Amino acid sequence: MKRFATALVFAFALLLASKHAAVAGEHDTYDKDEIFEKVTGFFGEISEGLAKAVEKALADQGLPAYIAGEEASGAIGIGLRYGRGKLDRKTAEPRQIFWQGPSIGFDVGGDASKVFVLIYNLNEPDSLFRRFPGVDGSLYFVAGFGIHYESAGGITLAPIRSGVGLRAGANVGYTHYTKKRSWLPF
Repeated sequence: MKRFATALVFAFALLLASKHAAVAGEHDTYDKDEIFEKVTGFFGEISEGLAKAVEKALADQGLPAYIAGEEASGAIGIGLRYGRGKLDRKTAEPRQIFWQGPSIGFDVGGDASKVFVLIYNLNEPDSLFRRFPGVDGSLYFVAGFGIHYESAGGITLAPIRSGVGLRAGANVGYTHYTKKRSWLPF
């Protein structure tokens, strides 16, 4: 009986801790209307296709925090990507963040993009500083946009890119988020 009571108290404590973590995480995210307002403010008037992509990401993953920034990338089979932006969580000051990463695939061209990254399950901002593997496909002929998912350590990212350039193909690689700018993509 004593073991059962101890197990019950332990289970209740875990339930309270997970409920507290979920509530803390919810207060640090933006609701659907706030995200649409932020995306529209960042990209300007958004197309119906981009609106549907954002809506699908919100339906699939829930309420996010986000990064708003810009990046440049290019590839001839092997590619590189460099970016910078601000991590914005509802209950914290915006924080400067950088990213870079290599890729390999059937990909050629270059582009410059505005990037809006939806971030899900980010309980601690420092847990973002890691490599997020992903598969990316793009087709830019003067302009375009795309969205894909990256996941690592229980955190899911949905980068939305709207860019200009000439680029076509698909690749596999990773994006490494860092506190400081680095020219090494690894």
